[in-house]
Amino acid sequence: MSEVLRVENLSISFGGLAAVDDLSFSVSDQEIFGLIGPNGAGKTTVFNCITQFYKPDKGSVWFTVDPERLAARRQKADNAEGQINLVGRPVHSIINYGLVRTFQNVEIIGELSLVDNVLIGGHVDFRASMLSQMLRLPRARAEEKAYREKAMEALDFLGIGHLADQLAGGQPYGVRKRLEMARTLMAEPKLIILDEPAAGLNESETDGLAETIREIRRRYECAILLVEHDMGLVMSVCDRICAISFGKFLAMGTPAEIQQDPLVHEAYLGERDDV
Repeated sequence: MSEVLRVENLSISFGGLAAVDDLSFSVSDQEIFGLIGPNGAGKTTVFNCITQFYKPDKGSVWFTVDPERLAARRQKADNAEGQINLVGRPVHSIINYGLVRTFQNVEIIGELSLVDNVLIGGHVDFRASMLSQMLRLPRARAEEKAYREKAMEALDFLGIGHLADQLAGGQPYGVRKRLEMARTLMAEPKLIILDEPAAGLNESETDGLAETIREIRRRYECAILLVEHDMGLVMSVCDRICAISFGKFLAMGTPAEIQQDPLVHEAYLGERDDV
């Protein structure tokens, strides 16, 4: 299976402390890939380096892009495989390539309705000019209608379509988490990065989230990179898992292999099983 993301020798330090230390891994197309580690292991920092919220001190982040998407945005790949090194690119440009993310703290605009929050996720694909939109010209109206239907489809898919016209700020936490996921689907993603999507959810909501993640992969034919502390969720949905500790690579493998790995046990429990 071809890869959609390859992280090579990624490193970043803050005040002389290495948060990520020479880390490498790859994510295959349409794979659900988990990144795990104890608190403070550097997982979210890795995400921030991939999406260029942080600029790494060293390393590369190669993302495989569809030629049609590149052509539509007048971009060129860095090599014959259609890959782009994301390091050094503006943060706002990353979504153009089909890489989208959620955040630990839900990032929504509370004063807007659910459907308008989701429409924000499709802003990179709007083609009507600002003037056309201001004057409500036919092309702008037709485009808005099409994207509103697409936004409603995402909300319905995630089971919150009936709340589309309600304000986002007054919704329960579980609804807001689903809203953020719906927004990622508007960008026609090749890879979705989910940063602790189960945080704050109860057991039944987490069970539903596991099925939602699988269905997103199937329906949208995209890969998913998951950071999550709920090991039950990680082990049930991930095809492969990379374990890190203090920013360093520990182990890579299937959920069963990671569960049996002594280095992973030591990182989480502070001791080896064979001691």
